[in-house]
Amino acid sequence: MNYTISQVAKKTNLSIYTIRYYDKEGLLPFIDRENGTRVFHEHDVDWIDLICCLKNSGMPIKEIRTFINYCTDHDAVVEKGLEILIKHRQNIEQQLRDTQRNLQTINYKIEHLPQMYKEKFAVGDQRKTELGTKTTEVK
Repeated sequence: MNYTISQVAKKTNLSIYTIRYYDKEGLLPFIDRENGTRVFHEHDVDWIDLICCLKNSGMPIKEIRTFINYCTDHDAVVEKGLEILIKHRQNIEQQLRDTQRNLQTINYKIEHLPQMYKEKFAVGDQRKTELGTKTTEVK
């Protein structure tokens, strides 16, 4: 089945401008053209979904372009494409570990912060009381 750029935009939740930008940046070298008009196929939509996945997970456009070039090259440099994906997966896994540690810290603070402030304010209230009764005494 063939799709127009507006159909692909609706299907992928991207703007037409974003799809044109991806094409201009060399991320869509596989797109067919008929009389200067982009013609998309289902496999092109799958590629765009992968591009969005890589971009949304932090891969720079330049690296996505390199990956796509490896995968669409006639010499099929699949190993290099796999290396890029494996490295990106490792980066994402590290980000997940970092995010999990950050979440644990935040959860700890949420759990303990109210008690810490109660204790802090209780000490502050106690000092105010002491200062109020000992106005003439200097320490």
